[in-house]
Amino acid sequence: MSTPLEPESVARRDFLKGAFAAAFAPVLPRVHRFALLLDDVTIVQFSDTGARLGAVRLSRIVKSDAEWRRRLSPLAFTVTRHADTERPFTGAYWNLHEHGLFRCVCCDTAVFSSTAKFDAGTGWPSFWQPIAPENVVGPRAQTPGADPTEVTCRRCSAHLGDIYDDGPKPTGLRYCIDSIALRFVKFA
Repeated sequence: MSTPLEPESVARRDFLKGAFAAAFAPVLPRVHRFALLLDDVTIVQFSDTGARLGAVRLSRIVKSDAEWRRRLSPLAFTVTRHADTERPFTGAYWNLHEHGLFRCVCCDTAVFSSTAKFDAGTGWPSFWQPIAPENVVGPRAQTPGADPTEVTCRRCSAHLGDIYDDGPKPTGLRYCIDSIALRFVKFA
């Protein structure tokens, strides 16, 4: 049976993780750099019917490039793990009009709903808000030196796309997301 850690142990552990992350930050890929600083994240879970199941605290998913390569297609790997972009009008979801939710292709976290999807004419799926703000990171809440428009998955730090301030009401935002970074689940 485990016992709670003493405050000194937690502080020491956090200090050591921070020191390790700072020492190795220059050699880690950009999207993985400061993921080592936090063990857990809070996200909102959704069923495949779109029902909000509530907030949960889960372990952050951190894998090596080799592990991600084994799990993802070559294009999904370069887009989600190295912030590349698919060509416009080539992705599976830019012109999708079905009702459902979009999950992160890397960790299956629900990130967008079809109810917030709109046609921006850009060739990428566009949304005016995420399904839950807790499930994505961005804009400008990134690590130092990151692209100020980048949107990532909170749980696994996958690059999903970028955000701009030229979207429709009520938010005025346009989350321009790569189809390859998503997995669509059609509502029954």
